[in-house]
Amino acid sequence: MLKNLFGLVLMAVTICACASTKNVKTEIMTQGIIGTVVEIVGNQMPMKGEDASKPKGIQAEILVYEKTNINQVAKDQASGLFTNITTKKIATVVSDSAGKFSITLPVGVYSLFVKIGNSYYANLFNQFNDIQTVVVNSGTLTTTTIRINRKAVY
Repeated sequence: MLKNLFGLVLMAVTICACASTKNVKTEIMTQGIIGTVVEIVGNQMPMKGEDASKPKGIQAEILVYEKTNINQVAKDQASGLFTNITTKKIATVVSDSAGKFSITLPVGVYSLFVKIGNSYYANLFNQFNDIQTVVVNSGTLTTTTIRINRKAVY
C-alpha cells in the first residue's frame, strides 16, 4: 500500500510539473536601437609606452525623447548636462552592468539622454544642434554607443 501511495504521489508531482511548464515565446527584436553606454575617465592623452585606457560599460538609465534641439533644453552649468527637456519622452531603458541595452521603437528620429542624478547627459550634436540623435528605420536595428566623458581629460 505504501508503494502504491508513493507511486500516486510521484505521478501527481510529475503531472503538476508538466502542466505548469509553458512554451515561452521570445520575440526577436527587428526594429529599434541596440547600443552600449560607456564611461571614459581620467587622462586620455596618448602617453609614450602606455596603452590608452579603454572605456568601461556601465549600467545607466537611458531616456529616449523626440528629436531634441539645443533650444529645447535648459543647460546645467556642468558640461553636457541638462536640467530640463521640453520635448516628449518616448521611452526609458536601463543598460545592464556591461552597458548593453536594446529598445524597440517605431520609425523615427530620437534623442538619447542618460540620467545622472537630477540631470540629463548628452554630448553629441549634429550640424543643426540636434542632441544625440538616432534614426530608426523600418525593419532595422540602429547601433549606437553613448560615451559619457565628463570625467575625462584630453
